[in-house]
Amino acid sequence: MESLGAGEARRVLVLQGGGALGSYQAGVYEGLAEQGARPHWVAGISIGAINAALIAGNPPEKQVDRLREFWRLVSDGPQAPTWGIGGSTRSLVSQVNAAGVLLFGVSGFFTPRFPPPQLQPPGTPAALSYYDTSSLKTTLERLVDFDRLNAGETRISVGAVNIRTGNFAYFDNRRDKIGPEHIMASGALPPGLPPVEIDGEFYWDGGLVSNTPLEYVLDEPNDRDLLIFQVDLFPARGPMPKTLAEAAEREMDIRYSSRTRLNTDQAMRIHEAKCLIRELIESLPPDLAAGDTARALAELSAENAITIVQLIYRRKAYESHSKDYEFSRATMLEHWASGLAAVSRSLEKRHAILNPGADISFQTFDEDDHTKVAVCGPPPGAPSARIRTRAKESAK
Repeated sequence: MESLGAGEARRVLVLQGGGALGSYQAGVYEGLAEQGARPHWVAGISIGAINAALIAGNPPEKQVDRLREFWRLVSDGPQAPTWGIGGSTRSLVSQVNAAGVLLFGVSGFFTPRFPPPQLQPPGTPAALSYYDTSSLKTTLERLVDFDRLNAGETRISVGAVNIRTGNFAYFDNRRDKIGPEHIMASGALPPGLPPVEIDGEFYWDGGLVSNTPLEYVLDEPNDRDLLIFQVDLFPARGPMPKTLAEAAEREMDIRYSSRTRLNTDQAMRIHEAKCLIRELIESLPPDLAAGDTARALAELSAENAITIVQLIYRRKAYESHSKDYEFSRATMLEHWASGLAAVSRSLEKRHAILNPGADISFQTFDEDDHTKVAVCGPPPGAPSARIRTRAKESAK
């Protein structure tokens, strides 16, 4: 698996699903690579799984080129020009381009099914989707070296939903041999894309249950500190909509945002509980502290330091509820540039992010300059070594 230096945090890139918005993630990755912060572990859902495979399945010097090749391919279909167009006209052109995707599909990704699903044999994957994704399999086999991906130099985890049980499933190269079908299963969003069969079970898009793998990453046992770059394509916060179109977009943002702030707040509460357990154990008499119960509690409360950097895509004024399937070249390039710029802005706090203080055990950052820090340690100037937690939030 990946090699880390002594004391080095394991860098994790967490990628949401979001269709055409995934080019923002590619821009984020290019920014991280330029800053010397390539991840040791990539975890993705849906389009995030595809980007993760392009990263983990290529050598470092080719990863950005492969991402660029994929995004140029999928933004190469028929489209109305958007260069130099702004305001309401740009919004209209964007919707026209999205409608073109519905009619003609996306190069190297999916094509309209013919005959349509209503005329396909019941019970077959073709009867359950409007599009055929065989071209995506060809694209993945061409752009991803699955032997390299499974060698484990970079850890990769992708999430999908078992249709029969309704349970979430993660495919991880630490324990599974991953092929194109695992990546495709993670992005098989019904009823557009067909379910994917893996070992006799059929899977749909992981975003049906959770659109971010953050919880999976936090729940996995880790013997290293974690530096997590969480890339969100749908903002949880947003304005009150004024029209039906705005309501449709806001509903989609809420549904797929997966409440990243809620997840990080929950992770901080768990961290605080572990701190309190360790404080309790330290306060026990020696005979009780040496007992089986105390040792079991100590094992449960052991933890590593965690830093989460949230990179949240900010919608463009012209975008609507079709933004996740608007694959025009101009829009793709704008998304990519936004991701690149987001990394640059976030790493203005580079020292605090990459080199947290020894007493900081949990911290989060985002571009709005909301910072949360939790500390397990003695209060400044306190006479005792009592373990405590302290959380604060600041915003400009």
